Amino acid sequence: MGLFDSLFRSNDVLGIAEETLEFALQASEDTHPNEYMGMLRGTEAGELGLDWDGMVITDVLVIPGTESNSVSATVKTNMVPNDRHSLGSVHSHPNGVLQPSQEDLGTFNRGDVHIIIGAPYGRDDWQAFDPQGEPRGLEVIDVELPDAEEFFHFDQHDIDEELRDEEYDGGRGW
Repeated sequence: MGLFDSLFRSNDVLGIAEETLEFALQASEDTHPNEYMGMLRGTEAGELGLDWDGMVITDVLVIPGTESNSVSATVKTNMVPNDRHSLGSVHSHPNGVLQPSQEDLGTFNRGDVHIIIGAPYGRDDWQAFDPQGEPRGLEVIDVELPDAEEFFHFDQHDIDEELRDEEYDGGRGW
């Protein structure tokens, strides 16, 4: 993350939007018996009408080329968007185990929060982890999500801002 980003937004992930968690739970169930995997994006809490400083997980991105089977899911890392709204990952464990494997820990290097969802994919069948694989709290927040059209709307100003961000972090990305 570049200097520009750290000056203008809090790095704290405050929670996950209830609707986003429900989407991830349903996607995990629909993918069963294979693993499900997606990347997490967030929105500034203030943009959601909350008087908090930090980010709320509002989106799960399905990455083109993701491969999965009953024991693993692999994302093509070159297809993962690298922007200031990227927060981490979510994936399922069809066996129901809510602990990261050694392979999982290898994917936890991108972002601040990683969610594992376990079968039978109920409301309480998930756990959030930090990049080191330690359990962390993650509040479920009932907020109205931004219009999906906003995610896909960008103009030259947005492109210029993204290029400036890359210059600040030396093009290193995450």
